[in-house]
Amino acid sequence: MPKNILLPTDFSDNAWSAALYAIKLYANEQCTFNFLHSTKMKASSMSNISNKLISVLVENAEKDLAQLKAKVEKEYANENHTFKVFLSTNLLHNSIEVLVEKEAIDIIVIGTKGATLAKEIMFGSNTINVIKQIKKCPVLVIPNEYKYIQPEEIAFPTDYNRPYGDELSALKDLADLYNSKIRIVHINTEEAISKTQKQNLALLKIGLDHNDSIFHWMPNCDKKEKAINDFIKELKINILVMINYKHSFLENLVKEPVIKNIGFHPTIPFLVIPR
Repeated sequence: MPKNILLPTDFSDNAWSAALYAIKLYANEQCTFNFLHSTKMKASSMSNISNKLISVLVENAEKDLAQLKAKVEKEYANENHTFKVFLSTNLLHNSIEVLVEKEAIDIIVIGTKGATLAKEIMFGSNTINVIKQIKKCPVLVIPNEYKYIQPEEIAFPTDYNRPYGDELSALKDLADLYNSKIRIVHINTEEAISKTQKQNLALLKIGLDHNDSIFHWMPNCDKKEKAINDFIKELKINILVMINYKHSFLENLVKEPVIKNIGFHPTIPFLVIPR
């Protein structure tokens, strides 16, 4: 089955970096890439803007999308790939929800932030909203200016507190692209894992039976984000994968609309799987 990939864009360098990563990651797969741009602004920004100016913004966005499509078709021609463009006047995350259903999207690939946000901010508000609001599709977040590296090493942090089911398919699909090694990492916050955790560990081993997977145990650390960052560096991880459970470490990361100074700045692509 061909893959349907959604590429939200605000025409920034960040969005272009994310699109290029996706095009290279899926170079050998039959794919349709769907570029989506939303012209919707915050109500506070809209109050002083006339209808005429809004129609000009829409017209300009249509031209920009057409140019973007022409550029990728010319510069990144691949017989496996087709490209579509969509323009929406709704909020970005609402537009994404509609397209995920309509175009049967398999994965969303998005940049960490738009062109205007400061370096100390981990994710921009659009990216945060997509991670929080989109419940039916995994989201792959690409750091700004990240140069594509074929993913040989994938890290999957887990506390083994929940059973694993269909959400593993996104992780396995990603690993299957290049027979990547999946490194499952558990940070020891207890003397020994519980009976439930042992059962979930066994389920995970069964679920990843056909993948090249290695299980790691890390000593307890003051901050989980530091432990994960250290793991990424030490094992030269190419993609970080996490499941966005309720009340999980990841959900806590994306609670604030603007995240600063929390010590967790992924420098590699970051796949968020909804649950």
